[in-house]
Amino acid sequence: MPRADAQRNVEALVTAAKTEFAEHGVDANVRAIAARAGVGTATLYRHFPQRSDLIAAVFRHEIDACAAAAPALSADNEPDQALELWLQRYTEFVATKHGLAESLHSGDPAYSALPEYFSERLGPVLADLLAAAEDAGAIRAGMDPIDLLGTVSNLCIPPPGTDDPGRAHRMVGLLLDGLRYRANR
Repeated sequence: MPRADAQRNVEALVTAAKTEFAEHGVDANVRAIAARAGVGTATLYRHFPQRSDLIAAVFRHEIDACAAAAPALSADNEPDQALELWLQRYTEFVATKHGLAESLHSGDPAYSALPEYFSERLGPVLADLLAAAEDAGAIRAGMDPIDLLGTVSNLCIPPPGTDDPGRAHRMVGLLLDGLRYRANR
């Protein structure tokens, strides 16, 4: 188990990298990431020797945060509302990761385990949300969670030449309307 200060440094670096990547892309300056985290560049390189290690860590962190949101949403909302809120949360995750997509598909071995990690963490979470909404009669049955994750991801890709931050949410709303159509209410 890492020392508490080392774990804090890793968390600070991942949080800082997430912000810098969102603002400046995955080629953000490592000095800026380290400064935002309140550590030196040597600390950054000690924990993340390659930029790809840091990018992968940010992606895993975001997957974990998205997965962790589901239980609270399920506890506080009706099943169809929990599904909708979680899919909108997932939409935020995908829409803010466009800069990472090119890196993740670069063939770098640091990213090879991420697709499986993504499916193993988010697939079961969405399966549970879908099952609860189906059981409540709020959506039609039979939606594959991995297919739905992919569909939402595709809906988050903006058409060339557009800059409409609300588009992805509207598209996911339409998809949800389709899942609700002819539900067993």
